[in-house]
Amino acid sequence: MTDHSLESDRTLASQGALGPAALDDRSLAYESGLEVETRSQWTYARRRFMRHRLAVGSLIVLILVLGAGLGASWVAPYPYDGIDLENSGVGPTFDNWHLFGTDLLGRDYFSRVLYGIQTSVQVAFIVALLAVVIGTAVGAVAGYYSAWVDNGLMRFTDLMLTLPGLAVLLTAAAFLGHGSPYRVAIILGFLLWTTLARIVRGQFLSLREKDYIDAARAAGAGDLRIMFRHMLPNCLGPIIVFATLTIGLAILLEASLSFLGFGIQPPTPALGLLIAQGQDVSTDMWWLVLCPGLTIVLIVLCINFVGDGLRDALDPTQRIRA
Repeated sequence: MTDHSLESDRTLASQGALGPAALDDRSLAYESGLEVETRSQWTYARRRFMRHRLAVGSLIVLILVLGAGLGASWVAPYPYDGIDLENSGVGPTFDNWHLFGTDLLGRDYFSRVLYGIQTSVQVAFIVALLAVVIGTAVGAVAGYYSAWVDNGLMRFTDLMLTLPGLAVLLTAAAFLGHGSPYRVAIILGFLLWTTLARIVRGQFLSLREKDYIDAARAAGAGDLRIMFRHMLPNCLGPIIVFATLTIGLAILLEASLSFLGFGIQPPTPALGLLIAQGQDVSTDMWWLVLCPGLTIVLIVLCINFVGDGLRDALDPTQRIRA
């Protein structure tokens, strides 16, 4: 309680709006330092997440790596397509800042990996956004309306889940076009929403029977307002965790497609494409495969650890530990 709030209470007491006993209790609490601090759900979640040391450390590393990738034009010591035949095939060294070595054309692989991170991150965020929007919409409608709407949407979702993922991705990339990061992102986004749809549907099925939902209906609230104003905020925890883990999965799938030749095509840099280009000479120039491969592993591990931390922090059953 602040001096300003205490003064306001005294004003209300003088006007008869606040009893003298209540004012004395609040004044005593303020003077003794026993006032109660109000904490929101997000405050508890933030505190629980900060106690998850592995998740916090992974988040710091992830911010540094992704920040370097997104700012590759400023961080990279060389252009990603800069050719220097005098330094071709050089292994990792601090000389001339070839930290990840160079390829047969003398292109700096550290710079190419940074630009590859930039491309992969852009694809992953677009995929996560599409998957969250589609999955949330399908799950919310199915869980709220139930009956034939629920049956139709969930049977379609089950059909999507039974399809072999990699085969569908390769077929879609071959027929719908590949090469552009945005095309690859759209293809992945329209295939990764099914898990979230089932999660949101389950949440809505339990929430629609709550008393506050009945009260909202009695007050005249429409279906869309109830769904997105009263029910959806209670599903944000699982949605945030899903979006975080989907980013890591999208990076892996994009790298797989690019490695197989069905994803991003040259000259656009991508981590999977860098591995594919270096595999023919990987025996002599191991760094051409190892450096981008370890970068993918580092990013995905950090994202998974952050996702685990968020899952524990946003679990309402763990509030007592905060």
